[in-house]
Amino acid sequence: MRNSRRGLLALLAGAGAFAVLPGGPALALDTTEARALIETSLTEVHAVINSGQPPAEMYRDFEEVFARYADVDVIARSALGPVARQIGAGEFAEYRQAFQGYIGRKYGKRFREFVGSRIEVGEARPLKSFFAVSSTAYLNGRAPMQVEWHVSDRSGRSLFFNIIIEGVNMLASERAEIAAMLTRRGGDVAALSADLQQAG
Repeated sequence: MRNSRRGLLALLAGAGAFAVLPGGPALALDTTEARALIETSLTEVHAVINSGQPPAEMYRDFEEVFARYADVDVIARSALGPVARQIGAGEFAEYRQAFQGYIGRKYGKRFREFVGSRIEVGEARPLKSFFAVSSTAYLNGRAPMQVEWHVSDRSGRSLFFNIIIEGVNMLASERAEIAAMLTRRGGDVAALSADLQQAG
């Protein structure tokens, strides 16, 4: 089950499903827009998966989809944790760019496992200061999985900020992994950024 969840994350991450929980009220987002956003992003993810492109081109396209639908700045800060507030703008910008590429390669490498898979998007509902969109993922040879998407427009436009797969918070998992990588580098963000450029 754990491997299935990790694999599904590869499919969903291309839609930009990582960010931090918004703290303020939504702007003009409604259930129709939240649901449409999920459907549109999944269409683009599946187009990349089924494109038949060489791996390097797939990873590049995957990164572009991620950047288009996610607040990469917020996501990168969330993954880095409190350290993000302690470093300069230039150092953070280098880390942010490295993190974006890392995400593209890390999850892009698992794309081919999902040829022929599908996700049926269900209903959207308001939840606290954001919207939750339900869906069911049908992966080849695996039991269907329930996936909840959280959508907010707090940044000024509608974006995903987290996904919950069978109760597992994927943003928290990614945050823990980046924290472990930073610890192994003695808290050196520049070293982390350099390694992220090759990781994934």
